[in-house]
Amino acid sequence: MNTTPVTVTDAHELADAIDSGATEIVVEGTISGSPSITLPPGVSLRGGELVFTAKGVRLTRDNTLRDVTITTIPYEVAVYNDTSVPNAGTLTFENVTTVGQVLILADGDTMHARVEARGLTVREADVRGRVEQPHGYGVDVLQGGVTLWNRQEDPSATFTATMRDVSVGTEETPVRGSGLFVAGYGDREGKGAGGTFTADLIHTGQIITDGGIAPNTPDKITGGVFVVSGATVDKVENAGPVTTHGQNDMVLDNWGYVKEWTARAQITSTGPSGIGFVNFGDLDKLEVQAPILTTGPGARGFNLYDGSLREASFHSIKTAGDGSIGIQVSRPLGKLRVLHDVETTGGQGTSLVKGVQMTLRAIALSIKSGGVIDSVTIDGSLRTHGDDVVTFEVEKGGTIHELVLGGAIEALGDGSTQSSIEGDVP
Repeated sequence: MNTTPVTVTDAHELADAIDSGATEIVVEGTISGSPSITLPPGVSLRGGELVFTAKGVRLTRDNTLRDVTITTIPYEVAVYNDTSVPNAGTLTFENVTTVGQVLILADGDTMHARVEARGLTVREADVRGRVEQPHGYGVDVLQGGVTLWNRQEDPSATFTATMRDVSVGTEETPVRGSGLFVAGYGDREGKGAGGTFTADLIHTGQIITDGGIAPNTPDKITGGVFVVSGATVDKVENAGPVTTHGQNDMVLDNWGYVKEWTARAQITSTGPSGIGFVNFGDLDKLEVQAPILTTGPGARGFNLYDGSLREASFHSIKTAGDGSIGIQVSRPLGKLRVLHDVETTGGQGTSLVKGVQMTLRAIALSIKSGGVIDSVTIDGSLRTHGDDVVTFEVEKGGTIHELVLGGAIEALGDGSTQSSIEGDVP
């Protein structure tokens, strides 16, 4: 074993360094013309740029990538792991940039894996061709530019991660598919409870996606940051803006269990049937410190569809499309607070709901049957601009125990009304 760093400048030297037993390989300049490479256990690679025309770098066990750019065709994998290795150990990314997907799996023979990232950027990727897509609530979820997935049915399989400074996509090259995708085995509908994915921290910079889902497709979705079923995360922190541009592209989506989710920069959706934040899983505390802005038809601000949520706080929510509800709550919720306005400008339109296109009206605040909220505080106003809509709605079977409105309830469109209360409101 050679512990002295080996510097390589072309594909032949790179192959020789791997075969020589070097434990640290330093890339100088740009190397192209190499087939996919496999780093043996314990080997690190740093510096320069590797350019591939198919798959890129395959990791095995306890590998480190540092200060390196790995480029391939966007629909290929830039970095992936050898799933014939039972224990992948810790796979480390430090200041790594790719064109192409980063895909790490607990699958095949791999029962244990850990990923640590301190600076990981996927500039461009297209994962629409991936066959493996988790299913739940009538839809399939496209993988992400960064995908960490425990696919083992055996519940003893473990996949853990600490992810810092992860960025995906640019305005010029939004990722086609989801952005950051983490998942375990099984789904929210009780079909399996196998291997888990757990992370103490997922910290993101800028995330920009355009999933590329065809119009009028009701059974496929993506997420800018997607915590899928079987995943448990102590803290998600979106330090940079998260933006989705395509059909059925959720911005932030939770099907797993998250203790604390904080978004510090703007949450934006421009495509049809996108949602700023949607929850089907279990979430203790949600805090969105910047505006949620959706402009596509049927694109909503916040939905609590299923699972549980203890506390949610928002800066403000504004939607612009027909059928684009500001806030919709269908499950019990402890505290809901909005520091500024909830505002919609659309009227009636269609939107994706659990795999079905449904007709909705752009209500500012809608409490559905089963939506029971301990306290609602709106420091700003509830406001609608569209015609023939209701600004504040509580359906029969919906309950608000405590309601504080700091501003007005405004219905500015023709034929619109301020409120429709059939449930229990103080």
